[in-house]
Amino acid sequence: MSKRNTQQRRHTIITELNHSGQVSVESLARQFSTSEVTIRKDLSALEASGLLLRRYGGAISLPSEITEQKPEHVSNRKLAIAKEAAKLIKDHHRIIIDSGRTTSALVPELAAKKGLVVMTNSLDIACDLRALENEPTILMTGGTWDPQSEAFQGQVAENVLRSYDFDQLFIGADGIDIQRGTTTFNELIGLSRVMAEASREIIVMVESEKINRKIPNLELSWQQIHTLITDDEILPSVKEQLLQQGVNLICAQQTKG
Repeated sequence: MSKRNTQQRRHTIITELNHSGQVSVESLARQFSTSEVTIRKDLSALEASGLLLRRYGGAISLPSEITEQKPEHVSNRKLAIAKEAAKLIKDHHRIIIDSGRTTSALVPELAAKKGLVVMTNSLDIACDLRALENEPTILMTGGTWDPQSEAFQGQVAENVLRSYDFDQLFIGADGIDIQRGTTTFNELIGLSRVMAEASREIIVMVESEKINRKIPNLELSWQQIHTLITDDEILPSVKEQLLQQGVNLICAQQTKG
């Protein structure tokens, strides 16, 4: 099914939802002469975009108290970094996407990739992956829920990861220490290190404003990191210092306007 047909169908779903306040999977499948599985994917994608709330058997309109809130804006820097990261992923790759706002921006960029296997410790990322029409295979770490990182952490998650091997890890950071590597406010750094051990290539996705932040907890050293993707606002002097660490540095160009 073409992307255009999908967009038209989803637009019609929202129009009907705004008119009636609710829709059902069964009736929509009949209306569009498609499967209920396809309709459920439509509803998942629309919910991920903040356009409806899923309910058993269908969906309802967003309550007014939610629609009046301003949706979170994904910055141009995050989008630019995500687009560059996606260029490094080949069809049929096995990848890990760690929890985080910058890494989550990568998910929509995976829509054209074939045969992906994606492991994540983030429920939000897993839900966004589930809405993709190319249907990547989704793996979850499980483990103990950590409210600070809003992701699963702990020994169970680490043991699950050790059972697999991956082509690439895409991971963010709270800060970049030019001399040491990536840093984090979270003291639960064990899972990040196991993710790195289980991956042949480690790609760090981080906005330039986080470089040189003073954060005590070292997460990954430069010896472990293959590629650092940041934005084009990085200072030339900082860029030179990072290159001296032997890392492959990509400076994503932001879309203007």
